[in-house]
Amino acid sequence: KGGCIIRAKFLDRIRAAYERDPQLASLLVDPGFAADLERCGDAWRRVVVRAFTTGVPVPAFAASLAYYDAYRTDVLKSSQLVQAQRDFFGAHTYKRLDKDGVYHTRWSSDGVSEKH
Repeated sequence: KGGCIIRAKFLDRIRAAYERDPQLASLLVDPGFAADLERCGDAWRRVVVRAFTTGVPVPAFAASLAYYDAYRTDVLKSSQLVQAQRDFFGAHTYKRLDKDGVYHTRWSSDGVSEKH
């Protein structure tokens, strides 16, 4: 903490988490931090929603919430959408979650999916 602009007890919690587990991939998976985020998650969402509905920009709150949700999700819906968009605009193909293989859909004609 010496010399750091952030002189808070919060830094002690961060250090303790990495002392407990030097291979910790993210503070999001530390049991203490994970429990705090779980406990505060609904309030975090309410803050972001309230800010959005009142026109108050909260880019750090919103982006960090999106990151948190993405980090905890096995399959990102947004990546599925990106695959579909890439296939639509450039016939790049995509993988399905329900079937093996690589597919291309004739989006602007009959909508038939073709396995490649």
